[in-house]
Amino acid sequence: MEPARSQRHQTQYINNIDVAELLGQEKKAEIPRDLPLRKWLYAWLLDPHMTGNKQKQVDKLLGILIVANLFSLIFEQVPAIFEPNKQLFHFFDIFSVAIFSIEYLLRFYLAPEDEEFKHKRNPRIGFALSPFAIIDLLAIAPFYLQAFVPVDLRALRVLRLLRILKLVRIVVPAYQEFVRLNQGRSFRQKMHALVFPSPYGGKLHELFDTFIVIWVLLSVMSVVLESVDTLSYMFNLHFIVLDAIAVAIFTIEYCVRIYCCIEDPKYQGAVMGRVNQARTPATLIDLLAILPFYLEVFLHHIFDLRFLRIFRLARLLKLTRNSDATAVLFRVIAREWPVMGAASFIMGLLLILTASLGYLLEHEAQPEKFENIPQSIYWAVITLASVGYGDISPVTPWGRAITAVLALLGIGIFAIPAALLASAFSDELIKAREGLKANLFHILKDGKIEEAEVKFIREEAKRLHLSAAEINALIDQVMKDKEIEDNLKALPLHMIAQRPAHAIEYFKTCISEIRQLDMLMEQGKFEETARELDRLTESELKLWRQIQGKAS
Repeated sequence: MEPARSQRHQTQYINNIDVAELLGQEKKAEIPRDLPLRKWLYAWLLDPHMTGNKQKQVDKLLGILIVANLFSLIFEQVPAIFEPNKQLFHFFDIFSVAIFSIEYLLRFYLAPEDEEFKHKRNPRIGFALSPFAIIDLLAIAPFYLQAFVPVDLRALRVLRLLRILKLVRIVVPAYQEFVRLNQGRSFRQKMHALVFPSPYGGKLHELFDTFIVIWVLLSVMSVVLESVDTLSYMFNLHFIVLDAIAVAIFTIEYCVRIYCCIEDPKYQGAVMGRVNQARTPATLIDLLAILPFYLEVFLHHIFDLRFLRIFRLARLLKLTRNSDATAVLFRVIAREWPVMGAASFIMGLLLILTASLGYLLEHEAQPEKFENIPQSIYWAVITLASVGYGDISPVTPWGRAITAVLALLGIGIFAIPAALLASAFSDELIKAREGLKANLFHILKDGKIEEAEVKFIREEAKRLHLSAAEINALIDQVMKDKEIEDNLKALPLHMIAQRPAHAIEYFKTCISEIRQLDMLMEQGKFEETARELDRLTESELKLWRQIQGKAS
């Protein structure tokens, strides 16, 4: 009876798991509707301790509006943009002041509910004299000041820069959290927590990543707009300054990453650790983002290196640091390379054959377009890819006939790599989810989830973009499989064989365990050891590969 009771306790524990809480997702705030208006508003909009309310969204929207005001001030300095759109800039300024004024008055009204001011003799006066409130007031004061005091417009624009100080409300709490998390740690360890993901980074690490992403997008947008002659002429100095600031930021980031990377156990060693970090794809991308600037600055008197400016677009690759999509792509291509290579070989043969036929059939009729086979390759590519630009087309009857046949063949041949990649991506996702399912099976085996296991589930759910409902479905499936496995394990093999349904479930369980075995082992170690020890026949190895979904 004891095992059965333990099993019931485990099942009850797992059924009571709050998956949203397990994944670190916030629940919708449960705020009583019968609260006084002031308490209700504070709980919904400003209370930082109330999970699931709108406080984070309010801060995010205000942050976006502050940054938008900064760009508005920058573009106002450019007459070519400001003069035709003067009215729009004015309306945006009024809108911004209205939002900031509402925020200030709301915080003033709700000050008696704020933990920081509620215990003071006069909470609202305490709020008005606080640093954050003074900053909020300075952000809107210049607009109202011009209504009563004659202020030079240029001075007013400068005073509006004070709105940037409102970002302090977001940065300061994140910095205070960072200091608290890194008490007693060295400077290098703190820098590592700032630029690399770790339990010590907190909100400040997220803000740092967001800051880098914003500058990447600004830099790339600058490179794109700089290619427009009229914009390049009007904003030449602006583009130069923006690029210099971006390079300075990316250079500091690169140096900090190289400096503190040895805090990671994977990069131990003062010299070799940093060399190994510098050789990683992400760090090479960081170097490529700043290298063209320095090459052009220091070597422009020796070589004409203006062509390197286009390579500044490589900064866009820095965004891959925050996404694992690129890693999945490389993993898929590496796994499917033999098949992709075969398809590419067939495409290459067909391409040369098509170009040769085009040259043979059309050279006499169109010697200027089908001058030789290398020149005919362009026509072959657009024909087989079914693009058909029309700038080169056959005029002879045999040339048109062969073009029609090749166009139909190209639809199938050129679609093979795309179909392979799509199928491989789907297989990779299925494999990853099967791996998570196998790990969930192992995690839930003892009927409880440890802190390290919670962290693992959160990271995998984020990596695979799984929602709470999908994780819940996986847990239900794991529990069902576990229950079937436990029931089948209690039966001898000859009794399982008597019932086909039990035999099928037992077979599925065995296959699942074999797949889990491959996931938990070092890649290729099973087959390598089996061949070294000569313990499995070729047919058994073939069966192993088929179960794992590998090519025979």
